[in-house]
Amino acid sequence: MEITRRSLLAALSATGLLAVIPAQPATAAGVAAASTRLMANTVAAFAGTAESNSRPETAAKLAAVDKVARTNLRAMDSAGPGELFAGLVLGSNEANLNSAFQRLYEIALATCTPPGATPSDLYGNTVAQRRVLDGLRWLHDHYYGDQSKGYYGNWFYWEIGLAQHISRTLVLLADEVRAYRPDLAQTYVASMDAYLRNGIDGDVNLDSRFHTGANLADITTNRILQGALLGDEARIRKALTDQLTVFTTIDPYHLDHGVTDGYYADGSFIQHASVAYTGSYGKGLLTRVVQTLKILDGTGFAHGEELVPTVRSWVQNGFAPLIFEGWMMEIVKGRAVSRPDSGYTDVAVVVEAVVDLASLASGADAAALNSYVKHIRSTSRGTLDPGRFVSPVSVVRYADIIGDPAVPAKDLNAAARSVAFNAMDRNVHRRPGYAFALARSSDRISKYEYMSGENLMPWFQGDGAYYLYLSGQDQSQAYGVDYFTTVSPYGLAGVTAPVEHRRTVPDLYGKPYYDNPGHPLNFTSSSESQNTYVYFPRGTDQRSGGAVLGAYAAAGMVQSGDVADRDRHLLPDDFVVYRNATATKSWFLFDEEIVVLAAGVGDPAGRAVTTTVDARTAAPGDQVSLTGMLRGGRPWSGAGTGDLAWLRYANTTQRTAVGYVFLDTPQVRVSLDEVTRSRRVVRTSNPDTAVTRAVLGVTVDQDPGSEPVRIAYALVPNAGGTQLASYPNGPLRVLANTPRLQAVSHTGLGLRAANAFTPGRHEVAGLRMDGPASVIVQRRGHRGPTTVAVSDPTMGRDTVGVLIRGRSLRKVSSDDGVRVSPAHGGTRVDVDTRHAYGRSFTVTLRD
Repeated sequence: MEITRRSLLAALSATGLLAVIPAQPATAAGVAAASTRLMANTVAAFAGTAESNSRPETAAKLAAVDKVARTNLRAMDSAGPGELFAGLVLGSNEANLNSAFQRLYEIALATCTPPGATPSDLYGNTVAQRRVLDGLRWLHDHYYGDQSKGYYGNWFYWEIGLAQHISRTLVLLADEVRAYRPDLAQTYVASMDAYLRNGIDGDVNLDSRFHTGANLADITTNRILQGALLGDEARIRKALTDQLTVFTTIDPYHLDHGVTDGYYADGSFIQHASVAYTGSYGKGLLTRVVQTLKILDGTGFAHGEELVPTVRSWVQNGFAPLIFEGWMMEIVKGRAVSRPDSGYTDVAVVVEAVVDLASLASGADAAALNSYVKHIRSTSRGTLDPGRFVSPVSVVRYADIIGDPAVPAKDLNAAARSVAFNAMDRNVHRRPGYAFALARSSDRISKYEYMSGENLMPWFQGDGAYYLYLSGQDQSQAYGVDYFTTVSPYGLAGVTAPVEHRRTVPDLYGKPYYDNPGHPLNFTSSSESQNTYVYFPRGTDQRSGGAVLGAYAAAGMVQSGDVADRDRHLLPDDFVVYRNATATKSWFLFDEEIVVLAAGVGDPAGRAVTTTVDARTAAPGDQVSLTGMLRGGRPWSGAGTGDLAWLRYANTTQRTAVGYVFLDTPQVRVSLDEVTRSRRVVRTSNPDTAVTRAVLGVTVDQDPGSEPVRIAYALVPNAGGTQLASYPNGPLRVLANTPRLQAVSHTGLGLRAANAFTPGRHEVAGLRMDGPASVIVQRRGHRGPTTVAVSDPTMGRDTVGVLIRGRSLRKVSSDDGVRVSPAHGGTRVDVDTRHAYGRSFTVTLRD
């Protein structure tokens, strides 16, 4: 049974929400004491304590805090007329105003950070603190206090970013604020309220699309701090009540305030209504709620321990599958894939949150989280620098976990795990030695995310693009920003694309968005039309999903155009629309193989089409080799086009290899080219840094006007040549590969798996399916049990029926909603899929 937002909120404790926020307001003295404790917790969270900062592990962090503050003070010293910091022009650039507030916060932080072994004359420095407060007053008088002149540019800065720096600065310097500028906190809080223009009367609006998910957590945390500054319990209670909504699981069939942003029952996380976003906004939300639990500790404003198990489940089911050897997978990063920070940097942020969450947890939960931290550290090829943690206290906790011999390194994932994040159209398949990550799209989930000059060439990132992470490799050499920089956007691994040249949004329109406020669709930088057609357009086909049976999975998708192509008759004449190629695709995820089927691959418009089997990158100095076998049995090596039976790519330097077995595929073109491009081609604000990679392309080409084709191949991670040569007589069989039905079998595993895409009856290999369905059947041995998994890939069917031909079988066990009955020619399995949102239902049968 699916968990709704309301029922999960009630499940936080026996008495629901009242167990998290005390029902009775505190006395005036109690509010004052609790506010003081909350602010002290906040100072400790960001500045550390005398105890934490005396530890040698914090030395690098403290030095960095001190250095940044001194740099900012020098910039204040050299500021010219009309400047607060030298060279920082204010008045029309909201990012610069944000930088000004951030620099003031950084100075304030240094004055509140207890020094370690090296004394600092900034600690407790009243002169520096008053310079910060004077700076706040100056910014308010000239660039912030007049709301009629503010709120230009990006809404995020005005409602979240600026308020975050301001609120933290005022909390850090609360004593000096009261002594030196007692009106400053109230003045700023009033202005921050006025800038909540997507709210109601200066407060959060839970019905606003701007006040959801990670954004809501940021806004409400700011308001909690502001309430503590003012001793305003009502403000704190309201902010906490609003923030609690992010802890509840999204029920797509009973939306609360119409919000689709947040965590789903299958571990998915969505932001911006339709973007798979665990690796960016999701980690931001995780960080913010853990910080909130830390600052609330001991205040009495809320019982945060009631929330810890919920956040722990996010880590295990939402984050852990997406982290491979310390690297955050590309499939959940949205536009952040174009940023120069690596997947290792992303995971360091998650690690700090997990470290702090473990300190708030108890018993088995705390032990599991501590072991997971050590597991990430022990398997990561990246350097996890705790000096970049936000809190010195977190640095110390991390050091204690890593240094404790009693804490074993243990993954939260099973060694073999397959996860269908169907709510966000993603799959992750993990085995010892590799992980496979797949990005799908549909009429529910965006094809990609572009915004603000980030991820400039994203067009096919949700069209079945996949990433094969190999164990032991430095993943920054295989993926990350340099993958998208050097690999053609039309040639991402797994992608079928028309052969054409597409232009980026800034190139098309001369700015990072399409501007046409006079049109009925009202295109402005943050309008709903901009989101729908430019920033994160969805597909137009509902058929995207799949089933999971134990550690095995099947996934399928009908590739579609985006909503702009569908709605081109509604759009302005100068709005540029691109049309997609067509394909129906399935991915069958086994132990040693990932089998990929594609049917109806082509283009009704008659363009040439390419389908990329794989695209891999390597450092230009790596020793890379390509070997294979033609279908006639002759050896093959190097690049070129051929009728290949199999191909092996090996990077001797990285000690990695991938095999490609072509089960039913036209001729394949293999290329290995050295590519040099600037990182700026994928993000306008990236440094103009040229990167060079040796880029492998394994591609099936179709000429203009050609008939649709079918393609079937298997990826074999870490394969040797002898293993690949055995596949012509091996365990894999393609049972069907059409736009209606795709199916394979694996005799070694006793598995049959099928994806049906269309209405009507589908028959294959002893299975009959009625209408669209994803089905996996496994039987080990002649007398062993038969296990079946069924899922609705459309998310809209009430029931899915499957007939298993052969002897009549009886039900041994099953999930709720599964009915088994004898039928002519076999055993009928009917599954109640109504409101299951793609969840797999399993049943075990016996003779």
